[in-house]
Amino acid sequence: MEIKKQIKKRITLIAIAVITSIAIATVSSGLKPALSSVSAEDIPEEILRTEIITAARSPIDGKPLTAAEYIELQAQLRVAPAPKLDPAIRERIFLLRLRKTLLQFFPFLNF
Repeated sequence: MEIKKQIKKRITLIAIAVITSIAIATVSSGLKPALSSVSAEDIPEEILRTEIITAARSPIDGKPLTAAEYIELQAQLRVAPAPKLDPAIRERIFLLRLRKTLLQFFPFLNF
């Protein structure tokens, strides 16, 4: 009986050693050196953050503007009053928003 236990113990140890060595060989064969995905032409982000942007686009029509034209346009937009909406249209928009809100709470109503 004692011999059988020793044989089982040795077989178990050999099996564990073989499985461990196979696992280590498999894992180590799959390891590759790390490669950088950054190319030489790419500008580092730190440099791009400090770059001064001298070209802009118009918020009105999207046309390219110089920095001076952009500043002028921003000043004009700040000075110009916001366009006024016709009171009848403003009331209809309010009623449509109210209707939408009521339909969310009472979906069975049809008005």
